[in-house]
Amino acid sequence: MTNIEPLREFVSGFTRLFETHSDAASIQKAGAELLKTLVSRDDWLRETYTRPHPERYSQYLLHCDPLERFSVISFVWGPGQKTPLHDHRVWGLIGMLRGKESETQFTRKDDGSFEKGETDFLEPGEVAFLSPGVNDYHLVANALTDQTSISIHVYGANIGGVSRAVYDEISGTEKTFISGYSSEDVPNLWDRSRSKAA
Repeated sequence: MTNIEPLREFVSGFTRLFETHSDAASIQKAGAELLKTLVSRDDWLRETYTRPHPERYSQYLLHCDPLERFSVISFVWGPGQKTPLHDHRVWGLIGMLRGKESETQFTRKDDGSFEKGETDFLEPGEVAFLSPGVNDYHLVANALTDQTSISIHVYGANIGGVSRAVYDEISGTEKTFISGYSSEDVPNLWDRSRSKAA
């Protein structure tokens, strides 16, 4: 049976950051350490939230703060799957749980088009940062062509309800979207009946 305790501890710890930190940058920095701890082990994510879709990547909601201050999502990438160039408009953290992910950064030029930047790779246990106005435009892909990759994302809002955009790299044409989530349910983080009965 999957041990959900690490996810519960992560959510509780991240929630407490809002009591002890007053700005987004410090929450993100402290949150990155919590996320590193969470993705340092791969025994807590239930199989339901590891299933790739045959045609597109999946994003499963694991937790949304009741005040929508942050959300935690399992991104599941089938072999070779990738996002279009897109933004977030809120801060974010990406923690690699399983497999390998590539992230290509883009800079928007004065004419609205985009200049392609460096491509970095995330290995299991590593965490990357996203910040609006700093590095918010990127394209993410499963760097592996023969297996599923899974990353855990934390955003400074209920990201499934945020109006964002995808972009044409050459023309800069913007198309707004609200991503929603791949699943309609969330794990029950608060049922401790099994551990109490044991």
